[in-house]
This record gives sequence, C-alpha cells and structure tokens, in this order.
Amino acid sequence: MTASNRMYSWQGTNAQGAAISGQSAARSPALIRAQLRQRGIRPGRIDSVRPPLWQWRRPLDGKALSQFSRQLATLLKAGVALLQALDVVAQSSANPAMASLLGAIKADIAAGSSLATALRRHPHYFDRLYCNLVDAGEQSGSLEVVLAQVAALQEQRQALRARLKKAMTYPLLVLLVGFGVSALLLLEVVPRFQSLFGGFGAELPAFTQQVIGLSQWLGAHFWWLLITFGSACGAGVWGYRHKPALRLWLVRLALRLPVLDSLLRHAALARFARTLSTSFGAGVPLVEALGTVAGACGNPVYEQALHKVREDLASGLALNVALRASGLFPALVVQMCAIGETAGTLDDMLARIASHYEQAIDHLLDTLTALIEPLIVLILGLLVGSLVIAMYLPIFQLGNVI
Repeated sequence: MTASNRMYSWQGTNAQGAAISGQSAARSPALIRAQLRQRGIRPGRIDSVRPPLWQWRRPLDGKALSQFSRQLATLLKAGVALLQALDVVAQSSANPAMASLLGAIKADIAAGSSLATALRRHPHYFDRLYCNLVDAGEQSGSLEVVLAQVAALQEQRQALRARLKKAMTYPLLVLLVGFGVSALLLLEVVPRFQSLFGGFGAELPAFTQQVIGLSQWLGAHFWWLLITFGSACGAGVWGYRHKPALRLWLVRLALRLPVLDSLLRHAALARFARTLSTSFGAGVPLVEALGTVAGACGNPVYEQALHKVREDLASGLALNVALRASGLFPALVVQMCAIGETAGTLDDMLARIASHYEQAIDHLLDTLTALIEPLIVLILGLLVGSLVIAMYLPIFQLGNVI
C-alpha cells in the first residue's frame, strides 16, 4: 500500500448472490467499487479502516508460507473443498497477517478467480515460481500433489538457507565478539596501565608504546570509526539489494575465493536442480520453467547464465547442450540432464543432482566448520594475548627499570 492509498473494508455479493466481505487498498471508495466490479462483485457498504497507532505483527516468513502449502495440500488430499480448506488453515493460524492474507485470497476465489490468479495478486508473498506451479496443478487436476511438492521445495530451500546462514554467522559472531573485547581493552584497560607506567620514570618497550599509541588513536576516533563502519555496512546492504550490477560484481568476486567458490556454486546448482525438477515434474513447460528457476537459484551469475540457456532452448537446443555451452555447469550436471532427456526422466535426474549437491554442501560445511573453529581460536588468542603481553611486558622488566 502506497502512501496515498488507504485501507477500506467492503461488503458485497458475488455472482452467485452470496454475501462476501474483505479489505482492499485504494485511493478512494470509487476505485474500490471499480475493483470489485472487475472481480464480479456487486459492491455494497464501503468504510474506511483507520490503522491503530501501534500494532505488532509477526511477519510472514518462508516457514509460515511452507506450512500453509503443506496444510492446504493435506486438506485438499483429504477431499476438503478449496474455500473450506482456506477457512480451516486461517482458523488454525495464530498469525493475524496470515489470516488476513487467506481472507483476501478466499474472497478472490469466491468471486470466481482461480487459486493461481488469487495468489498472483500478492506477489510479495507468492513469487512467479509458486504461482506457475499452482497454475499447472489446477490445469492438470493435481493441485494437492503440486502443493505438496511446493511445500517440500520450500522446506528444502529453507533448510539449505539455514545451513548456509549458520555456517556464515558463527565465525562472524565470534570474530565480532573478539574485536569487541579487544576494543574494550584498548579503550578502558590500556589507559589505566598507561597512567601506572607514567610513574616508572623509564622508557617503555617499543611494543607497549605501539599499543598505547593505538589506544590513544582509537579513543580519539572511536565514534567516527563506528559511524563510518555502520554507514559502510548499511550502504553495502542497500547496494547489494537494489543495485544488480554491484551484486553481480560481488558474487563474481566471491566466486574467485577458494572455499567460498565451492560453497556458492554448490548452493546455486542445488537450488537450480531442485526447483527445475519440481517445476518440470508439475507440468510446467521447460522453457517457461527456466524463466522462474533463474531467479530462484539465488546467484546472479547463474541467473544470467540460465536466461541465456532459456534463449538457447527456445531456439531449439537441448537442455544439456545449452548447459554445456554456458560453461558454468559441471560435466556431471550436463551428463545427467542428457540421460534424463533421452530417457524421459529429466525431473528424476534433476532431483538426483539436487540431492548430490545438497550432500556435498553438508560435507563442505562440516569440513569448513572443523577448520574455522581452531583458526578463530588462534586469531582471538593472538589478538587478546598480544594486548595482555604488551601491558605486562613493562612489569616483567620492572627490575631493570628500578
């Protein structure tokens, strides 16, 4: 909802004469009436909704949406009608945002829209891949099967993302704590030792003088350094999210680093294979599926390559030939795709590829964790230990000073 839009609650009747209600955002009640007529709803009462001064709402994350997909698939498989199933899921949800979202989807379906069309009206929660899979399931009459596949896909993507975040977060957090402790020593402890050393009447060791100089410089520029560091981090995050050229440059730079290279490539290949396997298995045409799979791989380098692969497929090339021509896909991926295309089991081969790279990521993360932990301990030991030694070195030489 933009700043010029307001939220309105409305009541009306659909084409079957049933009373329905809901909430929509628009600039005026007249636009609400026009929107309702386009959806086949005869508008009735329309009231402006005043938002509360403050209200906390849990956001709808990937876990909540995957639970929605899993619950809806289970209810449809049990023979529950779609509208009733949406009611059951909404009532069982403890999140008001999810209940509101499902109410809007139900209103659109009651007005005659398909589930895929209703989901497309909420692109912030349901991306093109999700909507295309649901559309294919509705057209093939296997919506409950497709929703179960979508839920499994979302759960696997979340598990992969969680493993990657855990592997990246732990060492960064430990390093930040180590640097924080070092800064505390330099800002609080070192000045106290400096005043103590001032009464010795002798020249301090060179190492101690350097640490004291660093402490004085950090104390004079601490707030500027903190503001600069925070601004640089904020600008970097904003640029990565909103500047595709910067994001592409950073990913290409990361792909040149020894360990990070393998991790990012394996993650992109696992997402590509798992998503394309689910899309193609659900009946989405290969050329159309690659358009949404490219954005789901989570890597702008592979995203560019997959758009080129899609163009090659549209011009008549086989998938394995187009993948080989890109130069980014290993021989294992190309060969298994060739076998799948020949045998008519491409979705199964892609699922095997995804499982292979997901297992490779697990092994790589375990190895990386085993190597990083002693390295971090060594770095923190050298960092903090050097400061302690610098402060106690004059005390060790106290006999020579006196």
